[in-house]
Amino acid sequence: MIAHVPCRKIKPVLLAIALVAAPLDTRAQPAAPPAAAAVRDGSHDFDFEFGDWTMRLKRLVRPLSGSKEWVEYEGSSVVHRIWGGAANVGEIDISGPAGRIQGMSVRVYNPQSGQWGASFASARGGQLGEPMIGDFKDGRGEFYNQETFNDRTIFVRFIFSDITPTTFRMEQAFSDDGGKTWEANWLATFRKAG
Repeated sequence: MIAHVPCRKIKPVLLAIALVAAPLDTRAQPAAPPAAAAVRDGSHDFDFEFGDWTMRLKRLVRPLSGSKEWVEYEGSSVVHRIWGGAANVGEIDISGPAGRIQGMSVRVYNPQSGQWGASFASARGGQLGEPMIGDFKDGRGEFYNQETFNDRTIFVRFIFSDITPTTFRMEQAFSDDGGKTWEANWLATFRKAG
């Protein structure tokens, strides 16, 4: 014989049974996303370069052609601090048997990315080039961009290295194989003037 239980008493009992019988979700819940890593303040990465320098340059005459012919230049470089160091303008004026190179670089620090944008213009071309993007790690600056050279798309790399209070080195290299290999074509050494 089944006992008669009023409907209003059955509903709470069924709900309690359903809750106890239901499997518990024991899977781990996603954690809150980690806080974004702090961006290193690199706004003073180029402080080493402010001032007057003597410059020696070896330039590969025909990059990415298999040529090994280099020409040499000597002259000066001056770098001016702007915005407390978060930007700078550099000028070079060098000469050699192959002629004269006058150029200007403009570099601006991006505090959101922690990287620098660096563009170059020559007096001969009169146009500011596409910015190279990069930063400094362990006393070495690496900057990259993509350009068209002799109707080919190439990667360009600038490296600042061997930085001391009175000297540093800068190298430009091209890659026409997606960065697998690099051919240096601009080797410059700088010494503090005076």
